[in-house]
Amino acid sequence: MDAKITLSFDESVIQKAKRYAAKNNISLSRLVEFMLQKTVSGNYSNLDDLPISDWVSVVAEGEAVYQTKKKSRKSSKDEFFSSKK
Repeated sequence: MDAKITLSFDESVIQKAKRYAAKNNISLSRLVEFMLQKTVSGNYSNLDDLPISDWVSVVAEGEAVYQTKKKSRKSSKDEFFSSKK
């Protein structure tokens, strides 16, 4: 039985994932489900243990950055402005 969830991603990642899914004749929902199934069916103790396949690189851009807790608005603002220097 399917269940609905809401996820948030960077807009550019969504657009690339949609194009990738369309080229491979699969829905974006099934693509995400497939990737999640591969992740949870393995015996991985943390995200660093996950093998990254070539096809994941097609939808990703740059090195993966995992954020486990939300930043405060002030720290995000400070980080943004310090990166512009």
